[in-house]
Amino acid sequence: MPIFEHYAEEAQRIEQEIVRHGIVLGIDWQDEFAVRTLAREALALHPADGEKVSLGNTPEARAKLEIFGLAQLMLKVMTESAADDVETHGGDVWKAFGRALWLESGQAD
Repeated sequence: MPIFEHYAEEAQRIEQEIVRHGIVLGIDWQDEFAVRTLAREALALHPADGEKVSLGNTPEARAKLEIFGLAQLMLKVMTESAADDVETHGGDVWKAFGRALWLESGQAD
Protein backbone atom coordinates (compact mmCIF):
# COMPACT_ATOMS: atom_id res chain seq x y z
CA MET A 1 0.00 0.00 0.00
CA PRO A 2 1.42 3.40 -0.90
CA ILE A 3 2.40 5.81 1.84
CA PHE A 4 0.93 8.70 -0.15
CA GLU A 5 -2.54 8.48 -1.62
CA HIS A 6 -3.29 11.99 -2.80
CA TYR A 7 -0.20 12.65 -4.85
CA ALA A 8 -1.08 16.12 -6.12
CA GLU A 9 -1.90 17.30 -2.60
CA GLU A 10 1.32 15.83 -1.22
CA ALA A 11 3.32 17.48 -4.00
CA GLN A 12 1.71 20.82 -3.20
CA ARG A 13 2.46 20.50 0.53
CA ILE A 14 6.06 19.48 -0.10
CA GLU A 15 6.54 22.35 -2.52
CA GLN A 16 5.10 24.83 -0.01
CA GLU A 17 7.64 23.68 2.56
CA ILE A 18 10.47 23.90 0.02
CA VAL A 19 9.42 27.46 -0.78
CA ARG A 20 9.20 28.34 2.92
CA HIS A 21 12.69 27.01 3.67
CA GLY A 22 14.02 28.52 0.46
CA ILE A 23 12.97 31.95 1.71
CA VAL A 24 15.21 31.47 4.76
CA LEU A 25 18.08 30.58 2.41
CA GLY A 26 17.33 33.43 0.01
CA ILE A 27 17.04 31.00 -2.91
CA ASP A 28 15.93 32.47 -6.21
CA TRP A 29 14.31 29.44 -7.82
CA GLN A 30 14.80 30.99 -11.25
CA ASP A 31 18.58 31.17 -10.71
CA GLU A 32 19.67 27.85 -12.20
CA PHE A 33 23.18 28.11 -10.75
CA ALA A 34 21.88 28.63 -7.20
CA VAL A 35 19.31 25.84 -7.49
CA ARG A 36 21.84 23.41 -8.96
CA THR A 37 24.30 24.27 -6.20
CA LEU A 38 21.63 23.42 -3.61
CA ALA A 39 20.81 20.20 -5.47
CA ARG A 40 24.48 19.24 -5.61
CA GLU A 41 24.76 19.74 -1.85
CA ALA A 42 21.63 17.66 -1.25
CA LEU A 43 22.97 14.81 -3.37
CA ALA A 44 26.38 14.93 -1.69
CA LEU A 45 24.94 14.34 1.78
CA HIS A 46 25.09 10.61 2.53
CA PRO A 47 24.64 9.96 6.24
CA ALA A 48 25.22 6.45 7.54
CA ASP A 49 22.15 4.55 8.71
CA GLY A 50 20.94 6.01 11.95
CA GLU A 51 23.49 8.82 11.86
CA LYS A 52 22.14 12.14 13.04
CA VAL A 53 22.95 14.84 10.50
CA SER A 54 23.58 18.43 11.48
CA LEU A 55 24.75 21.25 9.28
CA GLY A 56 24.81 23.63 12.22
CA ASN A 57 22.31 25.36 14.42
CA THR A 58 21.64 28.48 12.38
CA PRO A 59 18.25 29.06 10.76
CA GLU A 60 19.96 28.72 7.36
CA ALA A 61 21.57 25.38 8.24
CA ARG A 62 18.29 24.00 9.57
CA ALA A 63 16.41 25.23 6.47
CA LYS A 64 18.97 23.60 4.18
CA LEU A 65 18.71 20.29 6.02
CA GLU A 66 14.91 20.45 5.80
CA ILE A 67 15.10 21.06 2.04
CA PHE A 68 17.40 18.06 1.68
CA GLY A 69 14.81 15.91 3.45
CA LEU A 70 12.04 17.36 1.31
CA ALA A 71 14.02 16.39 -1.79
CA GLN A 72 13.84 12.79 -0.60
CA LEU A 73 10.08 13.13 -0.10
CA MET A 74 9.75 14.54 -3.63
CA LEU A 75 11.45 11.46 -4.98
CA LYS A 76 9.29 9.14 -2.88
CA VAL A 77 6.04 10.79 -4.01
CA MET A 78 7.06 10.67 -7.66
CA THR A 79 8.23 7.04 -7.38
CA GLU A 80 5.02 5.88 -5.70
CA SER A 81 2.78 7.79 -8.06
CA ALA A 82 4.62 6.40 -11.08
CA ALA A 83 4.11 2.89 -9.71
CA ASP A 84 0.38 3.69 -9.58
CA ASP A 85 0.49 5.09 -13.15
CA VAL A 86 -0.13 8.62 -11.87
CA GLU A 87 2.02 11.47 -13.15
CA THR A 88 2.80 13.78 -10.25
CA HIS A 89 4.54 17.10 -10.32
CA GLY A 90 4.29 20.33 -8.44
CA GLY A 91 4.58 23.94 -9.44
CA ASP A 92 7.50 26.03 -10.62
CA VAL A 93 9.70 25.52 -7.55
CA TRP A 94 9.12 21.75 -7.56
CA LYS A 95 10.03 21.63 -11.24
CA ALA A 96 13.13 23.83 -10.84
CA PHE A 97 14.47 21.84 -7.90
CA GLY A 98 13.51 18.50 -9.42
CA ARG A 99 15.26 19.38 -12.68
CA ALA A 100 18.36 20.52 -10.79
CA LEU A 101 18.43 17.29 -8.79
CA TRP A 102 18.07 15.29 -11.99
CA LEU A 103 20.82 17.22 -13.78
CA GLU A 104 23.20 17.09 -10.81
CA SER A 105 22.60 13.36 -10.30
CA GLY A 106 24.00 12.68 -13.74
CA GLN A 107 20.72 11.11 -14.89
CA ALA A 108 20.47 13.67 -17.68
CA ASP A 109 23.53 12.31 -19.50
